[in-house]
Amino acid sequence: GMAWALMGGLGIGLPPVLNFGIPGNRDLQTRCAVECLTGEKIICLGITEGTAGSDVANISTTAVDKGDHFLVNGSKMWITNGIYADYFTVAVRTGPPGSAHKGLSMLLIERAMPGVTTQKMDCMGVWTSGTTFITFSNVKVPKENIIGKLNEGFKQIMYNFNHERWLLAGQAARMARTCVEDALRYARIRKTFGKFLIEHQVIQHKIAEMGRLCEATQAWLENVTYQMNTMSKEEQNLRLGGHIALLKVQSSKTAEFCAREALQVFGGAGYTRNGHGEKVERIYREVRAYAIPGGSEEIMLNLASSQLKFITRMAPDPRDAMIKKLQHENAALKQAQSKL
Repeated sequence: GMAWALMGGLGIGLPPVLNFGIPGNRDLQTRCAVECLTGEKIICLGITEGTAGSDVANISTTAVDKGDHFLVNGSKMWITNGIYADYFTVAVRTGPPGSAHKGLSMLLIERAMPGVTTQKMDCMGVWTSGTTFITFSNVKVPKENIIGKLNEGFKQIMYNFNHERWLLAGQAARMARTCVEDALRYARIRKTFGKFLIEHQVIQHKIAEMGRLCEATQAWLENVTYQMNTMSKEEQNLRLGGHIALLKVQSSKTAEFCAREALQVFGGAGYTRNGHGEKVERIYREVRAYAIPGGSEEIMLNLASSQLKFITRMAPDPRDAMIKKLQHENAALKQAQSKL
């Protein structure tokens, strides 16, 4: 619950407001930021629709210019935190029909505005995330509520995606490790045929395979995180999109594999929603929330394949500079010694 609340709100809902601002209403920008950061109010990101997920250029929710305000009509689906939100960072179409990504804008809409309704969606897992169906029916939104610039919403959405996918990858990696930890703990106390589970070679292999994938995924996650901390935001968007997409696929597939194998270790105890295997049972259901949202595994692979030219162009390792410095000093020392 806490992870989804932070990611769905502060992690992806608030950044557009902080990064691009609300030039027409700085007071609203400040109020929204302060209230959300202090926990007084909740914000969510409203992009996905029934016919527009990763294909954001297909967004159909409209914001028609009515002089001093936009008239917003449309709906959003699978919106994390939507049922709890006071603020909605919403992608809308302000351009003419057929304008695709060039006609998108972002608006900050408040729940108190007439015409905003929310309905919680019944999902397979992550029940505490408040996954929501949102309807905007003739909602009058002041024109000064536009985030950033008019018709530059696509840029803002893309600016947000890498961070969102990195967050999902980190969560999935942690879930996978939880499966390994719980399975190993259970295998040390459960006996079958006179031996602890962990003494059976088949169980040892399951634990080892899960550990192998977890460690590889963790190393990749740390590598990408280092790149994100080293590169500028602009360079990240240019070079890391493919890397982060592949990392998300790796993490969700690792979590799915570990959830299944851990459930096999638990047996019947992993099929119930309480007791030793309750966490693994829950993770087994919730892993799809990492394989689909933020871009499905298939979409991520497509994205990565289109950015293969950037795969080897990563930020420089600081150790390389240190090695070069040591090599230079060593060469200088040898040269000085030769003159003695």
